[in-house]
Order: sequence, then C-alpha cells, then structure tokens
Amino acid sequence: MNQALLNVHSYLAYAALILLVLASINAIVGLTSKKFFKDKDLRLSLFTLIICHIQLLVGLIVYFVSEKGFQAFGIEGAMKNPALRLTMLEHPLINIIALALITIGWSKHKKEESNNGKFKKIAIFYTLGLLLILLRLPWSSWLN
Repeated sequence: MNQALLNVHSYLAYAALILLVLASINAIVGLTSKKFFKDKDLRLSLFTLIICHIQLLVGLIVYFVSEKGFQAFGIEGAMKNPALRLTMLEHPLINIIALALITIGWSKHKKEESNNGKFKKIAIFYTLGLLLILLRLPWSSWLN
C-alpha cells in the first residue's frame, strides 16, 4: 500500500507542477497584456488549487505511513542525514507553506475588482508557491 500511495503522490506531483506552471504563466501573460480575467482563467486557477490540495492530502498520508516520513529514525538522526532531513522535514514543511501561499493568492484574487489585480494576485502567489515547491522537491529520488 505504501508503494501505491507513493506512486499516486509522484504522478499527482507531475499534474500539480504542470498546472502550477500553466496557471503562473497564464497569470503573468494576463497581467502584462492587460487581458480580461475570463472564466478559463478562473477555472485554471481553481483547478490548480484543487489539485494542489489533493496532492497535499496524499502527501500527508504518505508522510505518516512512510518509513522516510514521520516514522523515521527520530529528529536527531534526521538532522544529521541530508536526504532524510529533506523527506522528513524540509519537503513537507516547505510544501505546506507553498500551498498556503497558493491558497492566499486564490483568496486575495476573489476580493479584487480589477482584472489586472486578479492576474497580479494569482501571478505573485502561485509563482512563489511554485518556486518553493521546486526548491524542496526530492529530485534525487523523484527522477529515478
């Protein structure tokens, strides 16, 4: 079961990253070209938010059942091992912060009246979330 959950978490990560890139680029293009914030922009941003939240839930389940997560050697052992520290502490913590930023961007864009403001909120917060996620991905184990 652990391997199945880990596979779901990995494949869903591809979808979340692709959607985050698309939503960020869409918002930046909309902001710079001063387009109207249309239904397709709303749907892309919302679908990205939903997939990222599902990814977080699956990731938390993986974290609590995996031997590389919560059940690892203990905090002292994890801090001395960079790979274990990444999967046990840095990856989950930074991704929770990234998802909080994405959620804040979604919430702030809803309160905006101007099209430019909507694109700006999505562009800033979704891109910051994307950058944080990319910084703390366990690339060595993910790309194997």
